[in-house]
Amino acid sequence: MSRKGFFTDSTVCIGCKACEVACKQWNQLPDDGFHFTAMSYDHTGALGASTWRHVAFVERAEPLPGHVTGVGDFSWLMLSDVCKHCQRAGCLESCPTGAIVRTEFDTVYVQPDVCNGCGYCVVNCPFGVIDRRPDDGRAWKCTLCYDRLGEDMTPACAKACPTESIVYGDLEALHARAERRVEQLHEQGLVSAYLYGQDARSQPGTGGLNAFSLLVDRPEVYNLPPDPVVPTMKAKQAWGAVAVGALGMFAMAVGAVLVGRETRP
Repeated sequence: MSRKGFFTDSTVCIGCKACEVACKQWNQLPDDGFHFTAMSYDHTGALGASTWRHVAFVERAEPLPGHVTGVGDFSWLMLSDVCKHCQRAGCLESCPTGAIVRTEFDTVYVQPDVCNGCGYCVVNCPFGVIDRRPDDGRAWKCTLCYDRLGEDMTPACAKACPTESIVYGDLEALHARAERRVEQLHEQGLVSAYLYGQDARSQPGTGGLNAFSLLVDRPEVYNLPPDPVVPTMKAKQAWGAVAVGALGMFAMAVGAVLVGRETRP
């Protein structure tokens, strides 16, 4: 079975949020309360247990390189964000019950009937994607429409996207498509375009993302971490530091005993 994933091209996203609606409809997710953030036209705010697709609106007081807005220095960046289905998935590696598994499509899936709601996966996700639902305490996130993939169907969000900002398919084909798109944008003068999390070489802290994106500004602008690292990758380094500290304390204790003997009359 080939590896599947998403390529999200932020430069053609129009912020229609059709992906958010399609995701909620297909997965029968509850609404988010219909609250206004008062900070943006974005009313959903962030990914969460009941929001598995989120279109971020980034209003900024500067134009894109080579662009003239006609209404002052202004540009509006948009990005449909989702679970990244990391190659080194912190949620999966920290789950004590085996509720989170890697599927035959190389995606990361939460089995709700096995999840015990401990929340270890929540704190070990470097992207803040997975979350527990208040009504049942279990952890939820994007499944990359696992049930649709089994029927050889396109995930609901990609199917609903009117501009092909979200593209689903084999990862190798998506990588080739994304690289061609970056080259095209560079030729058009948008030299700031690049791929975020395409592979382990560009993002060693996660081993690469099965849901990667084309961005035109720093990751922080889109509320993405610039250098995400799966916490479990630091375990060896942390235990090494603990061992060094313990040896240091042991040496100090032995030294104190020896000094005490020498100074004793």
